[in-house]
Amino acid sequence: MNQTMQRMKPFLWTTDVLFLAYWAITLLKAIGAVDIPPEYLYSHYEDPAIVAWNWSFFPLDLVFSVCGLMALRRYRRGHPSWMMYAAVSLCLTFCAGLMAISFWTIRGEFDPSWWIPNFIITVWPLYFLPKLFKLPAS
Repeated sequence: MNQTMQRMKPFLWTTDVLFLAYWAITLLKAIGAVDIPPEYLYSHYEDPAIVAWNWSFFPLDLVFSVCGLMALRRYRRGHPSWMMYAAVSLCLTFCAGLMAISFWTIRGEFDPSWWIPNFIITVWPLYFLPKLFKLPAS
C-alpha cells in the first residue's frame, strides 16, 4: 500500500467533496432554490463582476474535484493511473487556492473565512506533489 496516497486520501476526499458541495449550494443559490444569509457569502457577492469571477472557478474546481475522486477510485482498484489523476488534482487545487488569494490580495480585502480555506488548499498540495513525483511509475 502506498504511504503517500494513504496520507493524501483524507485531504483529497475532503477537499473534493467540499468543493462539489460548495458548487451545488452556489448553483441552488443562483437559481433561487435556497436563501443564504449574506454574512455567509463572499465579499461583494451582489456585484456582477465578483459573481462572474467566482463562477470562473467552476470549471477549474470541477476538474480538480473529479480528478481527485478518480485518483481515489483508481488507487482503490489498483490502477497505476491514480498518480496522474492525483497530480492533476493537486496542481489545479493549488492553482485555485493561489488565484483566490491573489484576487483578494489585489483588492486589499482580508476575510479569514475565505482566506483560511484558500490558504489551506494552496498549501496542502505542495506537501504531497514532491512525494507523488518520487513514486515509481508502476
